[in-house]
Amino acid sequence: MTPFSYVRAQSAAEAVRELAGDPTARVIAGGTNLLDLMKYDVERPGRLVDITRLPLDRIESQGEGLRIGALVTNSNLAHDERIARDYPLLASAILAGASPQLRNAASTGGNLLQRTRCYYFYDPATPCNKREPGSGCSARDGVNRIHAILGTSEQCIATHPSDMCVALAALEAVVQVEGPDGARAIPMAEFHRLPGDAPETDSTLRPGELITAVDLPRPAFAAHHTYLKLRDRLSYAFALVSVAVGLDMRDGVIGKARLALGGVAHKPWRVPEAEAILEGQAPAPERFAQAAERLLVGAQGFGHNDFKIELARRAIVRALGQAAAGTPQSQTDKRIQ
Repeated sequence: MTPFSYVRAQSAAEAVRELAGDPTARVIAGGTNLLDLMKYDVERPGRLVDITRLPLDRIESQGEGLRIGALVTNSNLAHDERIARDYPLLASAILAGASPQLRNAASTGGNLLQRTRCYYFYDPATPCNKREPGSGCSARDGVNRIHAILGTSEQCIATHPSDMCVALAALEAVVQVEGPDGARAIPMAEFHRLPGDAPETDSTLRPGELITAVDLPRPAFAAHHTYLKLRDRLSYAFALVSVAVGLDMRDGVIGKARLALGGVAHKPWRVPEAEAILEGQAPAPERFAQAAERLLVGAQGFGHNDFKIELARRAIVRALGQAAAGTPQSQTDKRIQ
């Protein structure tokens, strides 16, 4: 592990100054992803800025919705009675991820900043454009079973690992940040980026910016939602494909639909045109299949992960059926319903 210095910030402004003053500095809170990357010699921060003493660990009312502090742990978020009641899609997605021990430590802001998932990214002995720009992408012609089928580039086919972020994308959350130029709000759809020609950059955060909170809009999908996660084993595994669905239904008709995929791209994957296919319609398998086809336009496998395209198609139809029926996937009994 590369030597580093350490500072415990006493305010958000101090944390921003420390981050802005050293381009190699990284924020640390729960450390569930960053510390692993440091041990693997993938991340080499020259300075760690500890924000765990900042007052960012509360869930508070914000307009018609809620504001989640960046230091709220995944466990506290998933089990908060307001989240469980009004945003069960988010609670379900969090409980589908990691393990209880990790959820006890992982923070909301840290979850947003997880680095993308790829065997080669985590192995400094192999070429990886994300880790070392210009060195090549080992995954494209290598073992790529877990890799992306949407939004890929010649430079990178890694996938985003978060479950929580898939639900936040479907819920149209907004990320609040503070930086050297002041505060700004980033819609969840714009927070993570596709690899393009700069796969080393995962998000649209600017240098020196600190995540302070995530805002949830007015509740809409408590009665008709699901988070369906398909993986190699039922416990403590990343998604091969996951689907977050929220439907606002009135008199048997879908009024508003929100649909996001995980495990298939460099970021949670949403296509508003796919949601529009469902809106104003009665739920039906053929309509769900049309939405799935639109959501997967442009999907491409790289050999080992070709199966993900059909898996995603079937998962979308299944998840939409669960949400429409008001029978969300259980994260306790994880057998697919």
